[in-house]
Amino acid sequence: METETRQITVAVHAPDPITTAGLASQLGTQQGIDIRDWDQRAETDVLVFAAEWLTPETVLWLRRLAAEHGKPVVLVVSQISEAELVPAIECRVVAVLPRSATTGERLAHAVRAAATGGGVLPPSLLGELLKHVERLQREVLDPMGVNTAGLSTREIDVLRLMAEGKDTVEIAGELSYSERSVKHIIQGITGRLKLKNRPHAVAYAVRAGVI
Repeated sequence: METETRQITVAVHAPDPITTAGLASQLGTQQGIDIRDWDQRAETDVLVFAAEWLTPETVLWLRRLAAEHGKPVVLVVSQISEAELVPAIECRVVAVLPRSATTGERLAHAVRAAATGGGVLPPSLLGELLKHVERLQREVLDPMGVNTAGLSTREIDVLRLMAEGKDTVEIAGELSYSERSVKHIIQGITGRLKLKNRPHAVAYAVRAGVI
């Protein structure tokens, strides 16, 4: 017997009822997606939010949604500038679709990506985001000795040795640190990044691509 695939629950909001109904209808025909009322958004997996432009009021609304629910957002927008992309991403927007090119299949693809921790961006916006990250690393993080994963060079050194299976004593010896310093570094990583234990910290560093 085949295992039933879990449905991705989605709530849709648009500036007008016709657009809301249209987007919900497009998504409702896609396999594995369950449309819920906007009032039920706290219990859904993904939010689909449509807008003409990313006005300050829209950004404020998205910021409130991020603070209240923390759900990934698929933004369907008529127009968005490169300068508006970063504020949108800070509001948990993980996918951006041009309104004029949004089909049921593209919308469903973006929703599935959002539900699994991924994202979808137009190539032009993706290039701008990468430039922004590069500037952030060069101008802000490098002078502070950290990277976009929130880890310092010495924290990465400790995690790399942990990934090799070395214990606290061996790590301290190889890096010429005291055992107490190594324990303090590990506690700092797990506490600051809300990681459960050492294996979780190593897994985080691997996913972030720093080891």
